Amino acid sequence: MGNDTIANMITSIRNANLGRTKTVQMPATNITKNIGKILLQEGFIENFREHQENKNSFLIFTLKYQGKKKKPYITTLRRISKPGLRMYFGHKEIPKVLGGMGIVILSTSQGIMTDREAREKKIGGEILCYVW
Repeated sequence: MGNDTIANMITSIRNANLGRTKTVQMPATNITKNIGKILLQEGFIENFREHQENKNSFLIFTLKYQGKKKKPYITTLRRISKPGLRMYFGHKEIPKVLGGMGIVILSTSQGIMTDREAREKKIGGEILCYVW
C-alpha cells in the first residue's frame, strides 16, 4: 500500500471537523500546500501556515466553524481520483458539485486549481477531490 498524501490530508481534516478541533497538523508537500491555498481562497478554512521542526516541514490548518454549535464550514471532503484509479476529465466534462455551491479541485498541466478556473482556461485534468 502506497502513501496517498491527499487522502491523508482529507482524512485529517474530516476527523478534525468531527472532533470540532480548531487546528490540524499534516506533513507539508507541494500538493497539500496548493490544496490548502485553494481551501483558504474559497473560504473553507481560516488560515494555514508552514512550520519547520528539525528537518521535517508541517502544515498547520486552522479550520473555520460557525455559530455556538461550531458547525464546520467544510461539511464534506471526498477523494475522487485514487492512485489505483485515476479520473481524468476534459474541461467540458468537469462536474459541478451541488450546482456550483461546492468546488472540485483538479490537478492540471498548469497546476492545481478549482473547477471554475479550469473551465475559464479551457483545460481539463485529474479530479483530486470534491469539497462542500
